[in-house]
Amino acid sequence: MNESQIEIRLSGSGGQGILLAGQLLGDALTLEKKRIAQSQSYEPTSRGGLSRCDLVAGIKTADYPLASALDYLVILDRIALNVSDDITTPNTLIVIDAGADDEQTVGNGQTQVLPLLDTARACNDIRSANMVALGALLELSGICRLASLDAAIREGAPAKLVKSMIEAVHAGQALIQATA
Repeated sequence: MNESQIEIRLSGSGGQGILLAGQLLGDALTLEKKRIAQSQSYEPTSRGGLSRCDLVAGIKTADYPLASALDYLVILDRIALNVSDDITTPNTLIVIDAGADDEQTVGNGQTQVLPLLDTARACNDIRSANMVALGALLELSGICRLASLDAAIREGAPAKLVKSMIEAVHAGQALIQATA
């Protein structure tokens, strides 16, 4: 991994809050003085189609704003399996929801299969799986401080969701701590 630049892809299906999670993670990285290039792609269906958000973050402006060699990949839905295989490397950390994992090889990175959606259900909000995933990713990677993500959520999330989103991020972090 290039220490001065990291590439992150969050992927899943429409309706899982992938784009919001990417925006909030980008805001958290910006709070830590990183320069961010963000791109997103989603199918025209509002729910169920492939959705992804890419972040290229570094201490200087990215030479190329699109992800080309992922350091981190999050997969929340089966629809996103194998879509990113061409830009994973042996060093890519791939975080997959246990419900999306169908025991096939995904990319060529280091895979962590975690109960992200089940953890969101335990938080009483299945819609918070995106935040659980961010908490797990931060705990596994150290790409930014939890306090920065909390601040980004407080600043950029809908006010009525801030508390539950922060709780879900912390549940994702606790999920990793419990398995360590």
